[in-house]
Amino acid sequence: MPLSLTDTPLASPVLLAPLAGITDLPFRSLVSRFGAGLVVSEMIASQEMVEAKPAMRDKAELGLGAAATAVQLAGCEAHWMAEAARIAEAGGARIIDINMGCPAKKVTRARGSGAAGSALMRDPDHALHLIEAVVRAASVPVTLKMRLGWDDACLNAPDIARRAEAAGIRMITVHGRTRCQFYKGRADWAAIAAVKAAVRIPVIANGDITDAASARRALALSGADGIMIGRGAQGRPWALAEVAHRLYGTPAPVVPQGAALVDMIGAHYEAMLDFYGPALGVRVARKHLGWYLDGADALLRRQILTADSPATVLHLLPGALAQRTGLAA
Repeated sequence: MPLSLTDTPLASPVLLAPLAGITDLPFRSLVSRFGAGLVVSEMIASQEMVEAKPAMRDKAELGLGAAATAVQLAGCEAHWMAEAARIAEAGGARIIDINMGCPAKKVTRARGSGAAGSALMRDPDHALHLIEAVVRAASVPVTLKMRLGWDDACLNAPDIARRAEAAGIRMITVHGRTRCQFYKGRADWAAIAAVKAAVRIPVIANGDITDAASARRALALSGADGIMIGRGAQGRPWALAEVAHRLYGTPAPVVPQGAALVDMIGAHYEAMLDFYGPALGVRVARKHLGWYLDGADALLRRQILTADSPATVLHLLPGALAQRTGLAA
């Protein structure tokens, strides 16, 4: 059941996906405390990280005593990718992950060597040049996250996986959609099986996996060695530990209820204020509060999500959570 990337063992094969604007240090820390095999940072633009732009450095922040944490890098030039990998490793990253899966237009819209994210799947030779540069630069394991291909006419994930393995990649995560699908339709877990058959390194299935039932089906159809959960953890930081318990018998998480849930959310909220500063933290925290408050009284929820005062938010939370339905859902 446990995965090991050379000298980096993972407690379980249930991993937290990189989510832009979501998997910051406060959220990763919370998910890690409940139990996760690996947590991955938000996608970080390699050149901006090297140029010491504060927003990129913040995304790579690992905190003290970081658990198994990967820093995910995106870019289109080998020099910047390699330098960013060195910086991330020096900052404590246990794993460097290369982004070849982001479908966002602002990441993929450039042509040729200027394209990044899933657009790299249209130019495997250039993609391999970047992979080789990062592997040479890092002494920690390097992993890769990609999609099935650019579109239905370019399902080249198995070929890229073979070449990536030969270049030194230690694990591959595949989102079961093409880039042109974005997040529409359903993830094709069965299509990931071709990647699994192409390589000897661990393959992780990703896309539409939210609970133990979907995880079991994804594993059965893909033959993958583990699963990666993204949106299923929003508002449920214990979700990964719960899936790992049901599939692999790891310790069951204590899902907070009542006062314990109020305390957990309050602590997460205050951690975001500390990390971003009060002015920005209040705004960044709203998305997380919105997920936590699904099913709460509509008026209280709206008051919390529009409040500019942290004291007001913390004062209203207990009442809103007391009226929420499906606390452990």
